[in-house]
Amino acid sequence: MSFLNTLRQWDKAVGCAEQKNTETALEVFLDIEDKNSKISYNIGCLHLANGDFDAAEKAFDFSIGKDGHLAVAFAQRGITFYKKEKYEEALADFKLALKELRDNNLIDYSPLGLRYKLHACEVLHNMGLVHAQLGDWEKAQENLFSALARKAEAKFKHIDLALEAILKHKLFELAEIRPGLLFKPNQKYVSELEKKDYLGKAKVVASVVHQDEFSGFAPLQPQVEDVPSTPIRSHSLRALKGEPHTVLYEFYPETVEELAVLPGNVVFVLEKGTDHWASVIFNERRGLVPYNYLRPLDNTLIHQHGQTEDPGESAGCLMKVHFLYTVVITVLPGIPYRTLLHKISTKLNLPASVPDETTPAITQVVALHSYESTNPEDLQFRQGDVITVLSKVNADWLEGRCNGKTGIFPASFVQHLKKDH
Repeated sequence: MSFLNTLRQWDKAVGCAEQKNTETALEVFLDIEDKNSKISYNIGCLHLANGDFDAAEKAFDFSIGKDGHLAVAFAQRGITFYKKEKYEEALADFKLALKELRDNNLIDYSPLGLRYKLHACEVLHNMGLVHAQLGDWEKAQENLFSALARKAEAKFKHIDLALEAILKHKLFELAEIRPGLLFKPNQKYVSELEKKDYLGKAKVVASVVHQDEFSGFAPLQPQVEDVPSTPIRSHSLRALKGEPHTVLYEFYPETVEELAVLPGNVVFVLEKGTDHWASVIFNERRGLVPYNYLRPLDNTLIHQHGQTEDPGESAGCLMKVHFLYTVVITVLPGIPYRTLLHKISTKLNLPASVPDETTPAITQVVALHSYESTNPEDLQFRQGDVITVLSKVNADWLEGRCNGKTGIFPASFVQHLKKDH
């Protein structure tokens, strides 16, 4: 089975599991020929949730055989052994899971596609429970004291309750991974599975301009000579709140409260929680994103709390530049054109070249074939139309004006207009 087919079935199985259709999910997973450690782990989790402990044990065995450092697989197999009342085997697996944590308090599996953090304190909690089942109350107490010392968050109150139970020589509940948490395939690869049009229409994914839909080539624009001394702050700019951050990693939501973002997106952080999740605004939508996926972005236009919104006090205005990619710079109103050109070239890391100010000769061409516009930036014309060429985009495309409209068109569709035309 090819990598693409494996990826397609993996994604389909995860989708079935999210729809609570575990039987179909298992069938699709088991039909995959080349199962990696993550897929085998998912199979084990589904068997474990269904109460089929023998099948779960075999699946976790295969997962560990493929990746001997997958701590979460050791933890799940330990839970499986515990439910089968194989306490010695369960204790051995919990110890191996703790070893693979390598003295860290947790492992966050989100970058690998599993929305779960394996905490050392919960592994120690389960080790204490196994010792209690074996009648070694002293070892159980020792493990729970270690778990208490490595408790990273206040949500692990069950560790305190477990310690109280151990002191009374009573058993307590096993710490389990929530059913339904599965490894997902890399969404970047999944999103490419069904794409056919590699030169399709572009889409704006991040912009500071309200309801920005622009995604093509803008025609040449005349320079504005009379710039107002006081910049006009748009409603959307006044609405920007929070601290601007750049997204470092791809994140796909698991719940309705979370927000999907891609590397390079600019989000505005409204609040950073103690659980390392941030409440952000992106494209006028509010949601949660892991804060360690973000990096602060300097922006002189984002006012500090308590600052007035008087337009007269603004230090500058935002200017969006469309190039091979879109960049945003801060400029002062009324700055000279050469200064603006230097600022843009510095941002794009390209040499600044001031165009010749002499008026270029007007070039006209005649259409050899009709050209239908397929994009907003294209220039539509009919065979025989005379087109005034404004600029050369590249070797294959020109920019021109015809019938009162401006746009780009293929150079192969026209030829130079003869003087006696």
